[in-house]
Amino acid sequence: MPFDRSIARLIDHTILRAEATRDEVRQVCDEARHYEFASVCVNAFWVPFVAAQLNGSPVLTCTVVGFPLGATSTESKVAETLIAVRAGAREVDMVLNIGALLGGEQSIVEADIAAVKQAAHSGGAILKVIIETALLNDEQKVLACRLAQKAGADFVKTSTGFSKGGATAEDIALMRRTVGLSMGVKASGGIRTLESLRAMVAAGASRVGASASVAIVEATVTEA
Repeated sequence: MPFDRSIARLIDHTILRAEATRDEVRQVCDEARHYEFASVCVNAFWVPFVAAQLNGSPVLTCTVVGFPLGATSTESKVAETLIAVRAGAREVDMVLNIGALLGGEQSIVEADIAAVKQAAHSGGAILKVIIETALLNDEQKVLACRLAQKAGADFVKTSTGFSKGGATAEDIALMRRTVGLSMGVKASGGIRTLESLRAMVAAGASRVGASASVAIVEATVTEA
């Protein structure tokens, strides 16, 4: 029985573990081609390999920048982005400068995002900004989203998956209310079931990051 392709197209199939091997990354790419996920999201080292593996498929290559802490310099984030897009990345998920946000240095946060946005867009890639919701209160989440929007990012995203919490439907709803329909909202961190994915989409997510992507999509087969 067929799986639900509309669900598959929402998912960034993700493998960001430090210990991921070439064979594991290749398997993720094979799965992504089969299910036609939105993208494969990997650490920057793997971008050339993944871009080659996905060549000829509709699946995009996605990478992370300033990951997972967001505390690298803007110059290093820009350099990471430029190298990644030259290597074939078409989506970039950057971590904003969380410490600057919490310290009230809004101009630094906005400039950091804007510089990476320019680098990503110059290579034909879109930019998603990870705000790490688990470290912020609601007021700070709203501020992070507004700064990302003002800086010209394409998406806001909940989490790296490497902090103390992941996505919640409440956070997705808050982020969607803040950015309206002008930006994408990506739920990431702890989404392992079809039920969880649907809750995020119902709350306003337009993309979902997951490593349990195959199990999520296969669950749609049993429903048919």
